[in-house]
Amino acid sequence: MKRLLSLTIQWARLLEELNMEYPRHFLDLDRFNKKTLRKILSMGVYFKNTPLSKLTRKPLANKTVAMLFEKPSTRTRVSFEVGIHQLGGNAIILDDSMTQLGRRETIADVARVLSRYVDGIIIRTDNSEKLEEFQRNSSIPVINGLTNNSHPCQIMADIMTYEEHRGNILDRSVAWIGDGNNVAVSWVHAASKFSFKISIATPPDFGLPTDVISWAKNERCALKITADPVQAISNADLVVTDTWVSMGEKIKKKNLSLLEPYQVNSDLMHKAASDALFMHCLPANRGKEVTTKVLDGTQSVVWDEAENRLHAQKGILAWCIAENQFLE
Repeated sequence: MKRLLSLTIQWARLLEELNMEYPRHFLDLDRFNKKTLRKILSMGVYFKNTPLSKLTRKPLANKTVAMLFEKPSTRTRVSFEVGIHQLGGNAIILDDSMTQLGRRETIADVARVLSRYVDGIIIRTDNSEKLEEFQRNSSIPVINGLTNNSHPCQIMADIMTYEEHRGNILDRSVAWIGDGNNVAVSWVHAASKFSFKISIATPPDFGLPTDVISWAKNERCALKITADPVQAISNADLVVTDTWVSMGEKIKKKNLSLLEPYQVNSDLMHKAASDALFMHCLPANRGKEVTTKVLDGTQSVVWDEAENRLHAQKGILAWCIAENQFLE
């Protein structure tokens, strides 16, 4: 009982310290300082470790959150919808056929209307400019559920997962192998904010966006870029990859052959630290970017990683939407 009371007090203090000008958006990790991200993660850990029956006050009680999906989703939709309900709120799902952002109605108009109906909005879209325009015209919190440019909620869950298994990620080495996609971009953002080293191994035609590389240099991020997956993974504490072709992206099949040397297999994993972990945000194409032996192996924490989407996102939801009256 004393431990539960202590956790409740700690969580209340976190919410007080995180109080910022409303609305509080969660768009990309590069917009936050380390202290805020750390405390959001702490809230996620609190929710994971506290039985729902012990949450005497729920931060989303009497709140409604709309989820706009222009891209199909399994983990993002289920984890957010379950998380909203577990925090006492209501979830409304709007797919692309319902909203048609920027086609049937302007993005700005949709944002203004939904701001009158709900208490928060999660957007999963192809174009980050849509997210930005929506946020500019919204009077309620907007959360980035994924864009082609970034996936911050995923990386918050990944950091939580690593630290559950290996402790603080500070000064650890992360190796990204494969395509320099949206998830890789958010990993670079996280490397700066959580102070770990990251090596990105991609074919030249699949590298990180140049503006992300420039940002990392300005931030003095411990980023190394190479075309050699063995060099990137050498003694890494964590190895991460993702599907070679993200949803909605079109790419010539012949180009995929350039990624074949970047498959994460047992031989490559042996080049990492002996206790290195493996992550993949899923869905995985077994036998493509990763072998089944690695995905289902003892170093893989992909299922814990998938579960922690639920808990990390509850921390994000509470930070964005909970009001001070929750603490009374």
